[in-house]
Amino acid sequence: MARTWIEPVVVGAQMASSFYDTGLLLVVKTHYNQSSLSSNSTSDDQLQNAISNFYLIHNLILSLTPFLSAYVLSNIGDKKNRKVPICVPLLGYFVSRMFLLFVILFNWPIEVMYGSAALNGLTGFFTTYWAGVLAIASLGSSESKRSVRFIIIELVYGAAGFVGSLVSGHIFKNFEIANQKGSVLVILSLCFYAFSLLYCLFIFKIPKIEGTGPEYSRQRLNSETQISPNVPTETSTLLMKDPTEASAVVENSATMTYFSKLFLFLLFFSGILYNAAVSGAVDVLPFFIINKPLNWGAVEVGYANAAGYLIFVTSFLGVYFFSKCLPDFIMIGIGILSFSLGIFIMGFVQWTFLFYIARAVMMFSLIPLPTIRSVISKQVRGTSYGKVFVVLQLSLSLTHVITLIAFTKLYQASLDWFRGFCFILASIIALLSLIPISIAAYMRRSRPPI
Repeated sequence: MARTWIEPVVVGAQMASSFYDTGLLLVVKTHYNQSSLSSNSTSDDQLQNAISNFYLIHNLILSLTPFLSAYVLSNIGDKKNRKVPICVPLLGYFVSRMFLLFVILFNWPIEVMYGSAALNGLTGFFTTYWAGVLAIASLGSSESKRSVRFIIIELVYGAAGFVGSLVSGHIFKNFEIANQKGSVLVILSLCFYAFSLLYCLFIFKIPKIEGTGPEYSRQRLNSETQISPNVPTETSTLLMKDPTEASAVVENSATMTYFSKLFLFLLFFSGILYNAAVSGAVDVLPFFIINKPLNWGAVEVGYANAAGYLIFVTSFLGVYFFSKCLPDFIMIGIGILSFSLGIFIMGFVQWTFLFYIARAVMMFSLIPLPTIRSVISKQVRGTSYGKVFVVLQLSLSLTHVITLIAFTKLYQASLDWFRGFCFILASIIALLSLIPISIAAYMRRSRPPI
């Protein structure tokens, strides 16, 4: 039973990512700081522009290149082996992130990291990896427990990120090889990636499909009666009795199909809008905290990242307790409001204590997307989980490309007049995502479940 848990893979990969993210940010900051000292003419704003432009190109490559491979890998996972969309990205992570070690130890140019991002993206990146994890989590859980199952995965992901971020700044500052700061941190990151890959390949077992819920009942009924899944069982029976009644059933089935598509579209649209707000804010947050007025160093950056991952724990607790008395759509609304208010406060942060207050207000901000994924998973067949989740993830990635460019350029333009403007904009976009999810909730309440 324990071998069917995907959590050890998630823990190892996220510990690795948290080490790498801290290391990359600080190496990039050191690189451009040294460049500015050598030129003796670079202002703080110009330094911010240089760092943000590097991340703009780097993250654009990471966001766009998975489009070439993500759907293919997920399709292979659905049809042949569920491990493929997890193991291939993990291998890509391991190989591509060695480049940062070479930059540190051998003084390779920082632009080498663009090649690292391209390799990482071509092997699927987080887009394919996370879709594969969620597909496996869906297979091993019943519909009634899926929201909790997804948020448990998010909890494990966040807890690993919290621990990794908490210690990453200290490791960067205090441990090094050949007087090169960050070298030990990157080596540890690679070790965790290797652990996750080997565990997934040789220890992890694909769980059997949980035999509960309406989807399972429909599949079982279709297999027993040997009727095409495109034709309702009730219609087949009525065709032998009353053609008029059969026609009514077919018409009702077509209506439900339209209803299903509209319902799924609203869920996708709400998730995309919300993710645009979160991604836009998260993309500029690293530049915000290493610049004045906060101007944080390695340890403070690690603590800031850890505070972000702590939200995974509070969001898990929120889902765990809210799911006992509240429907999915109310939980989604609570999460959206939590993020919107917290990121609005972030726009006015001038002191360290206010940063952590804003983070505390965002305690439920990770509830919406896992819950939306859970609701979506209940509308599709188990054999399509991988494809549906990767389509959603690719939609989120495409939106991220747009918000990455828009928010980075907007942040650069607002440095002189209001550094927190991007966070105010993210708050407004998050509130807009309440509109489609509210319509979907009304549709679900006014009609029977799909």
